[in-house]
Amino acid sequence: MISEVLAIAIAYLVGAIPFGLLVAKLQKGIDIREHGSGNIGTSNVLRTLGKRAALLTLAGDILKGYLPILLARGLGVSELWMTVVGLAAVIGHNWPVYAGFRGGKGVATSFGASLGIMPRMAGLALLVYIVVATMARYTSLAALISSASLLLWVHLFKASRAQVLFAAIAAALIYLRHRENIQRLLRGTERKIGQRVGVR
Repeated sequence: MISEVLAIAIAYLVGAIPFGLLVAKLQKGIDIREHGSGNIGTSNVLRTLGKRAALLTLAGDILKGYLPILLARGLGVSELWMTVVGLAAVIGHNWPVYAGFRGGKGVATSFGASLGIMPRMAGLALLVYIVVATMARYTSLAALISSASLLLWVHLFKASRAQVLFAAIAAALIYLRHRENIQRLLRGTERKIGQRVGVR
């Protein structure tokens, strides 16, 4: 149990690193939570600071989901505990202790964790994300549909119970964190990809 508890604690603390907040501070000296949507994730960084800052944020957020899975595997934890480690990283991103528990929406970190746990199915979910984002131009809609698609892939590929558990909880967390986006999508007021808001 020591290895499992250690891996979970490290996953949360790594997941809680607020890359969007750090990138915005270092690049522009601003608190990204006070601009745009107020979110620390890639989408708000893109709209507020542009592509370079967004790519740095995206890379950091994916890695903090992926690296804890590598650590867990190195510690020899079971597949079930590995999914708990991945979810701990996502929870860290969503509710980071370093940033007053005001975090992102968990999409990139969930992808990073799923890439470590079930790479083939994560790749298919990513493909769905790219197609939806390209066609509809809504990152939120792409996140919602791709996270739901992961549940389809785990069913079609007859994934393990642990993988199904991760897919289900990760998708539920993404939908939970996108409640306001869903409302804006329904009202037709959601911002599209490429709509800059700039720094106030």
